[in-house]
Amino acid sequence: MTTPPPNEIHELRLKALATFIRESDKILVNWDAYSDEHTDLDGWPHDARSYGLRASRRDADAWRSFNRVRSFAKDLLATAEVQLQQLPARTIQSRWAWQLATLDTALVELSALQRDWLNVRDSLPPSAKPGTEEYDEPLAERYAEAWHYLDEWSSHGQAVLDIHAAAQHSPPRVLAITPVQAPAAPAQAAKPSTARR
Repeated sequence: MTTPPPNEIHELRLKALATFIRESDKILVNWDAYSDEHTDLDGWPHDARSYGLRASRRDADAWRSFNRVRSFAKDLLATAEVQLQQLPARTIQSRWAWQLATLDTALVELSALQRDWLNVRDSLPPSAKPGTEEYDEPLAERYAEAWHYLDEWSSHGQAVLDIHAAAQHSPPRVLAITPVQAPAAPAQAAKPSTARR
């Protein structure tokens, strides 16, 4: 099986980002509906335990949705930054530069949370498996801490799509940009591990 050309791979990655944005919007709408129905007028939940469990599910759903983008999100940002530099000034939205910076910061935080979780997971005893409190509790903490940064990607990820669309409608020199591969993160010594969550 032949590898698709870089431009086709980039288009597939943009579609994955668009899917994440749609899914995360749906996750947030569903959460808002749940929250409105299960809290009093002051915003206090009727049942704190059920509310907390539902919030945990929201966080986990958002993480799983972003997982389809996370491995190449840095490359999407690198390509968008190059495209932005080459776009004609009249086509650039002033918010795009800070949106890309916000996405980059959020991605750094998400990567740190993932590294921390993998370190915790690797230090757990063999008895700590999915479905046990010892495993599920730190995983839920990772999901909860990631929510804000995932929301940043949901809110500002459209900028990557908009910059690409502007590049498509610009002179050929912009359109012909080869997708950029972000520099690799410094190698870290890590124990080999099983499937990542």
